[in-house]
Amino acid sequence: MAETLEFNDIYQEVKGSMNDGRLRLSRQGIIFKNSKTGKVDNIQAGELTEGTWRRVALGHGLKLLTKNGHVYKYDGFRESEFEKLSDFFKTHYRLELMEKDLCVKGWNWGTVKFGGQLLSFDIGDQPVFEIPLSNVSQCTTGKNEVTLEFHQNDDAEVSLMEVRFYVPPTQEDGVDPVEAFAQNVLSKADVIQATGDAICIFRELQCLTPRGRYDIRIYPTFLHLHGKTFDYKIPYTTVLRLFLLPHKDQRQMFFVISLDPPIKQGQTRYHFLILLFSKDEDISLTLNMNEEEVEKRFEGRLTKNMSGSLYEMVSRVMKALVNRKITVPGNFQGHSGAQCITCSYKASSGLLYPLERGFIYVHKPPVHIRFDEISFVNFARGTTTTRSFDFEIETKQGTQYTFSSIEREEYGKLFDFVNAKKLNIKNRGLKEKKEGMNPSYDEYADSDEDQHDAYLERMKEEGKIREENANDSSDDSGEETDESFNPGEEEEDLAEEFDSNASASSSSNEGDSDRDEKKRKQLKKAKMAKDRKSRKKPVEVRPPEREGAGDLRSVLPSSAQRACPLVLLELLFVASGYGLEEYLGNVFLWSLR
Repeated sequence: MAETLEFNDIYQEVKGSMNDGRLRLSRQGIIFKNSKTGKVDNIQAGELTEGTWRRVALGHGLKLLTKNGHVYKYDGFRESEFEKLSDFFKTHYRLELMEKDLCVKGWNWGTVKFGGQLLSFDIGDQPVFEIPLSNVSQCTTGKNEVTLEFHQNDDAEVSLMEVRFYVPPTQEDGVDPVEAFAQNVLSKADVIQATGDAICIFRELQCLTPRGRYDIRIYPTFLHLHGKTFDYKIPYTTVLRLFLLPHKDQRQMFFVISLDPPIKQGQTRYHFLILLFSKDEDISLTLNMNEEEVEKRFEGRLTKNMSGSLYEMVSRVMKALVNRKITVPGNFQGHSGAQCITCSYKASSGLLYPLERGFIYVHKPPVHIRFDEISFVNFARGTTTTRSFDFEIETKQGTQYTFSSIEREEYGKLFDFVNAKKLNIKNRGLKEKKEGMNPSYDEYADSDEDQHDAYLERMKEEGKIREENANDSSDDSGEETDESFNPGEEEEDLAEEFDSNASASSSSNEGDSDRDEKKRKQLKKAKMAKDRKSRKKPVEVRPPEREGAGDLRSVLPSSAQRACPLVLLELLFVASGYGLEEYLGNVFLWSLR
């Protein structure tokens, strides 16, 4: 018999998530190492009281029970490994590895058994399912009904939220089966119990997230929010940060509590608890402790009797119990003198607070971004109006936050703040880099014009080509007119030709004919130039009609004839039955005309 057994690709179920790892069995005990987190479960051999072999979804599984009631489940074994494990348990642990199958009948009526930290729902002698009571976060009772709520695991793709058990009434006097069931669950469940009296109670505080009015009871280890619909118990160990932020109207204060893990309401998770106070509301507070206990526990940070503004009392008590600093806005001051900027995030309007080490946005949804998380920021042009701009933040994980509709006057203040914190600005202007000029909104507004726009460049090129073609055509027509037509000379020639006193001493008929031919050509060119200048509409060229050819002008509307004379001409030529050479020649003549 081997001294040790090792199995790879073994899975441990933790709150609905299957964590793979490596299982090692030795004489001293059983060790499982989680491959993802590196956590090690060490079960001593003397603590084992029971071992069960059963068929599960991932092949076969091993269920181990210890003396203190803890249950360990490991899946991923092959069926052929049962004999090897059974012999090892007999030899080294003096235990019989029992085979036990789960019931798959699908019935919902059975018997509940409590064994150690495990609730087992059985039909006959076979278990249907088992619930580790350490996963239970809340147990509530109703008429003949018990509801169990569970802690959630963010690594699990599918999480079990709650299970309801119907407990039928019994005839026994003095014993309530529902209460007995609930007490068995609560005795082993991981439920925060409100034992003892609260240190102090704040009544009817306005809460923005989750929305409503809540009574806040302060206990030594947790915070209890009691509302008309929901109750939340928040351990102080889950509080990450505390923020005290003045509202822009200078009459209200936000008190923000950052939580990890968040509180849950159904499928909704609240990572921030946001309370809203009025500065004018005062309170006198007396702690439910004697002066010696207060002095010993809080070391002067709190006194038995205190009075002041309500937001000061709440923040002071929370700071003393949570033992964390309260973050307030730094030296930033906006255009209106406030320590925040009005903007919109997603669909809601809120306030963005630049802090000494990050940004926080309240209130719907609240967002906190630390400077060390930021990859770069970007000042973008407003999408609807030039009177506002957008402030974009992208984190190193690739998440982008866009705070829109910020007033134009806030740009300089926000830019100076971001620049002083040495954050990477994506669209910093070249002038500001080289010359160190003060930023202005006008420079910012044109910042994205440096980006290449392919469509705009193409339109510019096409415009240049059209202008060049127009200039070339005008230059060619001008040169042709200058060379072929001179108004002064033409008038003299015409005068010589038609003047009754013109000289008739021609030496020969050939000279007269040459001169007449030359004058006729000049006159023809002059008329063509004159017609070209005075003509506003293109001359309609009608090809000679041939037999069987139809006139397409009667089909086309007059607007199409005016807009596309060349196309009309081509259609007329083709419809008239011209050959290819004649058609091309006529098109060439049309271009000359």
